[in-house]
Amino acid sequence: MRAVRQMWSDVRAGRNLDAYVVTMIAAVFAALGVIGDLVPEALKWSAVFAALALLLFRITLPAAPAPTVDGLLADRDEFVNVQFTSLLRDATQLWIFAPSAINLLNPQHCTAIRELVLVKGTGDVRVAVLDPDNEAAVALGVRQLDESLQYPVQDLRASLSTSVSQLRRMSSWQVAGNFAYRFVDYNPGFSIVAINPTHRDGRIVVEFHGYRNEATGSRMHITLTRRDSDRWFRYWAHQFEELWSNARLP
Repeated sequence: MRAVRQMWSDVRAGRNLDAYVVTMIAAVFAALGVIGDLVPEALKWSAVFAALALLLFRITLPAAPAPTVDGLLADRDEFVNVQFTSLLRDATQLWIFAPSAINLLNPQHCTAIRELVLVKGTGDVRVAVLDPDNEAAVALGVRQLDESLQYPVQDLRASLSTSVSQLRRMSSWQVAGNFAYRFVDYNPGFSIVAINPTHRDGRIVVEFHGYRNEATGSRMHITLTRRDSDRWFRYWAHQFEELWSNARLP
């Protein structure tokens, strides 16, 4: 069963497909050979040579560089340098949780969300932020996110108020896709941006808020795809779904 689960995980992530194809062909021809001469000899040899050619081609490919932690981890400045709009061009789903989401809800990004995701009938945009009416949650967020920075440049309360006003405006848009926002009752210590999280080509960016950072931009991010780790990709997608299901409607 473990081997079957590994094969299924590889196929979903697009890994080792050539090896599985060769194995399947070999198994089929072996089974047919047992029950009789149902397959012409020439076809058998063609399959053998095709499988050998595929394996030889794979052997000649240069070895993929070993993955490093630095290939997955970055700070916010590096994340911002990858244009947010470029990540949305093929997106039909965008899920966001951040305490205020002020950096993601600027006018340029909101326009991109409308023109690239919500313009599609299958577009699904969900945004969750801290509950502005929950003073205890906001006060704790201020302590975690503002007062713990050595060089703060934003105010959580003001940022959250601005974001909630923007979310209300966005909810009034007449668009083909679906837009919704909700309020979370406490800051779990991370933010999530998930693009196509239920699709094979999805990408999830998780930011960890940490403790006493130098500045907002120094917080660590990890970017995950199903190819990187199907297990942890599904874990963080589920984290958002749990957060969303327990969040308050506006």
